[in-house]
Amino acid sequence: MESFGRESQTIAAISTGLIPSGVGMVRVSGPKAIEIADQVFQTVGQKPLQQRKGYTSAFGHIHDGDEMIDEGVAAVYRAPHSYTGEDVVELCCHGGVYLMERTLRVLLDHGARLAEEGEFTKRAFLNGKLSLDQAESVIGLIQAESAGAARAALAGKDGALKREILSVQKRLTGTAAHLSAWVDYPEEDVEELSPQSLVSEMEGSQKILESLYKKYDTGKMIRKGISTAIVGKPNVGKSTLMNLLSRYERSIVTDIPGTTRDVVEESVLIGGYALRLADTAGLRETEDQVEAIGVQWSRKKMESSDLILAVFDLSRPMDDDDHALLETVEGRTFIAILNKKDAASEADISAGERLIREKASDVLVMSAQTGEGLEQLEQMIPKVLGLNKIDPAAAMIANERQRECVKRALDALAEGIEALRAGITLDAVSVCLEDALSPLMELTGERASDAVIEQVFEQFCVGK
Repeated sequence: MESFGRESQTIAAISTGLIPSGVGMVRVSGPKAIEIADQVFQTVGQKPLQQRKGYTSAFGHIHDGDEMIDEGVAAVYRAPHSYTGEDVVELCCHGGVYLMERTLRVLLDHGARLAEEGEFTKRAFLNGKLSLDQAESVIGLIQAESAGAARAALAGKDGALKREILSVQKRLTGTAAHLSAWVDYPEEDVEELSPQSLVSEMEGSQKILESLYKKYDTGKMIRKGISTAIVGKPNVGKSTLMNLLSRYERSIVTDIPGTTRDVVEESVLIGGYALRLADTAGLRETEDQVEAIGVQWSRKKMESSDLILAVFDLSRPMDDDDHALLETVEGRTFIAILNKKDAASEADISAGERLIREKASDVLVMSAQTGEGLEQLEQMIPKVLGLNKIDPAAAMIANERQRECVKRALDALAEGIEALRAGITLDAVSVCLEDALSPLMELTGERASDAVIEQVFEQFCVGK
């Protein structure tokens, strides 16, 4: 964490992307933010910035001494009613890179210093405007690539996870206080706590945390995207399916078996979720050294994927390679795609579907060439992964740091419950309750170390 002197300085940074655009914004925050901005920004026919109330804006000109740099709008926010909790001015000018950099340089010349990565949000955290988990949700909003990811991040920013964690903290704190009073002051009229009632209380908290913990992997797919491997033997239509989902010719398609020798990757949006697609080399035994490496990579990609699209060719009888693929994906989350419906007879379709359904419950007959069945596939993917049962606006763990905090709290609760059932003294249970509370307070930032806080804000870009 920064020293007090550094935190009390006024900071400035460009808060929009460094690419030419219609509008750019340079943000200033700190005790002298309005004073410094007033030296740079001259309002036109209106009161100077220092005489303006918060949540007001004014049109004017940005100056470097006597030279006018640009015209723009200055928005004034006064502490504590601002994003950072400090005085803030946002100078909006034309979005040329030179103009934004020149405006920033003038602000630095008048006493501001360049903000570090995430320093505006860090100051919001230090000033009590955001908890640490809410600050991490800001990163999620910036990085969101789908509607689901944006909804999940916005829910976190609005405090969905914080409220859930605080409810558990309140419950555990009340239990710990009651237990401490009963143990330390036996002569007082404190309601007796039985081991059974303590177990019940701790199991209530455990149930809430377990629900959060179990949803982590599903929530991760919503936020980060669904790692999806398209697999099958050569020439079953994997690359055609890849191109259909990508909406353009991402993979090379030929009638020559083994055309795809590498793993071709692309991100697409399906039903509001991001799919990180990987078109893999055809799975078969081969003497070709280059193709064999591609097959090996394909198997690794398949093993690490959240979802497998296993493609079979309806126009040809199933062979040993098809059966080997079914054995490989058995027990995994996969959709069996019976492709080339347009080139198969009704008898082929019926026979192929009957054989595949013996191994897979999720089967789709389609034609990647014509696009028939694409809509059904888009509806099937969230259902197979259980995403249709998850509300993106509900409380969810956002990252590995938060997941580890919940895991430590669960471990401490499990230890406390086990101790109670084994007849261990109640003062030992108090230690378990404290051990459960500590990581939850670290999650929200109430007890987070300086190193943890620094690690969180290092993930931000400058200007946020």
